[in-house]
Amino acid sequence: MRTFLMGKVGFVEKKVWEPNCWINVVSPTQDDLRYLIDEMGIPEAFIDDVEDVDERSRLEVEDGWTLMILRIPFKSIDTSIPFITVPLGIIVKEDMFVTVCYYETEMIPDFINYVIRKNLEIANNWDLVFRLFLSASVWYLKYLKQINTQMHMAEVELERSIRNEELQRLLKIEKSLVFFITSLRGNDNLLIKMKTLKVQRQFFDEDLVEDVEIELRQAQDSARIYSDILSGTMDAYASVISNNLNIVMKRMTSISIILMLPTLIASLYGMNVPNSLEENPYGFLIVIVISILFSVFGFIVFKWRHWF
Repeated sequence: MRTFLMGKVGFVEKKVWEPNCWINVVSPTQDDLRYLIDEMGIPEAFIDDVEDVDERSRLEVEDGWTLMILRIPFKSIDTSIPFITVPLGIIVKEDMFVTVCYYETEMIPDFINYVIRKNLEIANNWDLVFRLFLSASVWYLKYLKQINTQMHMAEVELERSIRNEELQRLLKIEKSLVFFITSLRGNDNLLIKMKTLKVQRQFFDEDLVEDVEIELRQAQDSARIYSDILSGTMDAYASVISNNLNIVMKRMTSISIILMLPTLIASLYGMNVPNSLEENPYGFLIVIVISILFSVFGFIVFKWRHWF
């Protein structure tokens, strides 16, 4: 689906493209793709790159086109990973500004509503680029807060009882943090390359660029901190599980030794050799009593070692 947004202050939706109009394409259909490639002349290879969910952040300048891929956060419907990142293609050329994303994210609609609600002034195409960059960093921070909440809930459940479900939940969160850290690092490299564009530098709002850098650094730091905390938590629970397993194995070994004692005595009594009890009418009872005494002695030794 494509929309045409126009306006220096806020956005007004248009029915057709006009110069200096933002063409926002989300989950593009074949008709949308043909429009971008055939009518707008956007390089087809770049559109194909945006479709690749694993495409890294980058910047290219080709035949007057400035082509960028920005990694933005996405709340996944896939239960295996709660949060991932997806590529947002940004195309800039003179009076043309196009964004292409193959996923319906929360970021783009929120950004449009925010600009309309605040009546923000969009001075030029590069102003819009950096505002999208800033919005992406803010959404990273929003999702990181949700990740932190999920981590806390999983830890609370693990304190009550260590279950596989909660450990798997933490592993899924860990995957999301890896995606975030990698994408934020790529966005940081993209920002550095954008600042080296000498010709376009005159159109940059230095205060806005500084705000982008601050939010991006904060998102990177938060992602690393949460990742370190989660790694420490996983290591701690791994140690707890290993310790609990050792305790169980120790108890099982002690119990097996206790049960072995009466078996040993009964085996010796049942041997086909003289033992002075074969003619005794109370021989079987004596063996039972001896077995019980040895078992009680073994149990006392086990409990004593357990206490001390």
